[in-house]
Amino acid sequence: MGRLLAGNAPLRGRASLELIVRPARLPERRPILGHHGSPARGSWCIRSSAARRPTAVSSSPVTHLRRWPTSTHGCSERLLNPQVPLFREARYLLAEDADIRDTATYHAVLGAIASGNATRGGIANHIGRKSPDIGHPLAVLEDAHLIAHEADPFRRGRSVYRITEPLITFYEAVTRREWTRLERGDAAGAWRNSRATFLARVVGPNFEGICRDWAMSAEPDLFGEPTGEVGAGIVNDPVNRTQIQVDIAVLAAEDPGRPRRILSLGEAKWDTVMTMGHLERLGRARDLLSVKGFDTRETVLACYGGGGFDDGLREAARRGGQVLLVDLPALYG
Repeated sequence: MGRLLAGNAPLRGRASLELIVRPARLPERRPILGHHGSPARGSWCIRSSAARRPTAVSSSPVTHLRRWPTSTHGCSERLLNPQVPLFREARYLLAEDADIRDTATYHAVLGAIASGNATRGGIANHIGRKSPDIGHPLAVLEDAHLIAHEADPFRRGRSVYRITEPLITFYEAVTRREWTRLERGDAAGAWRNSRATFLARVVGPNFEGICRDWAMSAEPDLFGEPTGEVGAGIVNDPVNRTQIQVDIAVLAAEDPGRPRRILSLGEAKWDTVMTMGHLERLGRARDLLSVKGFDTRETVLACYGGGGFDDGLREAARRGGQVLLVDLPALYG
């Protein structure tokens, strides 16, 4: 459809409206998913001192939001059933794009990203190509809005690629690897073999993206001032010889001549009860970024938990300080 308005097409220059339909954000999916009823008891979100007040947030029940993606019935009956059209939809998405001719190369690139190889060099090594050789496939996939190229907010010149369509991620991480088993009708066996991969490579990254979207749209008082940029990044820890992954980094707008201010550093876990260990890791990242020249004096440490929080973490948030806990009802409300 896009080509109707491109190049020498007859309708070039005649359009009066270009409407791009993007995936609905989590709160917008409630009417579609059918979440109705009274607010869930015990759902809450403790806001940090930056928000100047603790706030209880209630929402409609989201129990099956956690249950469905990890259930055998949900995946084997709907996504791993060869008789359901959705089973081959990821293949069709690539095949119908005229710019994608060698689909094997594009599936290899997407498979590398779905496996956790997010940098250009990592993708090239995974598929056995040189980095310059995958420039064109990456550009085509980005133009088709199947992947996104995102900069690391902590390291200039470093960027990562992410698959923007969860169905593509699911196909590359689960369906394609279990194709033989699935064609033999063993959907339950394929699911048992892939459930851990599904949680780590499909649900986890998608949940992190939902959290970043939520942070970008948050009220200005949540982090102390309006959000300028939201991304994900890596913080090197030379003392411990490790790297700290920051899933949701919220930065203020750049102010020329002044250190870049970090409003929040966050970690997201879908199926894990978050503990003080997660908070301490974020605190370590904050200290390391301060040494690197970032302004972290008002940085809020945020834990986004699909599986909830332990008592120690809840108590740390209640004591005040720059600690933020966000659960599913808060994200979904």
